[in-house]
Amino acid sequence: MNKHQEKVLVATLCGLVITAAAAFAVQPAMAAGYGVDQLAQVSGVADWDHLNVRKWPAAYSQKVGAFASQTHVWVDRCIEVPNSADWCLVDRAGLKGWVNSKFLTLAGDDWDI
Repeated sequence: MNKHQEKVLVATLCGLVITAAAAFAVQPAMAAGYGVDQLAQVSGVADWDHLNVRKWPAAYSQKVGAFASQTHVWVDRCIEVPNSADWCLVDRAGLKGWVNSKFLTLAGDDWDI
């Protein structure tokens, strides 16, 4: 193994350790959320763009899907993330994941879909 391969191996291992640590750091925050249990609509997203749905409540988390603007979703709960955006756990037709809360508008009791 030459020096270049060693450097690549060390960098890869460091990346894996950082990723694993970040995943474990996010898990406790998920338990400290507040329940919403309400319908919401995706808003503030350009017509040509989509709202990314993430596996964990973090922008660097794996993307598991996306919702178009004006899509109705069920909001299970949300969490407050210090020094970051708030995130909500949403579900629609089996696609479940975390989205940035600033792109959701909660539906009032008078919404009818």
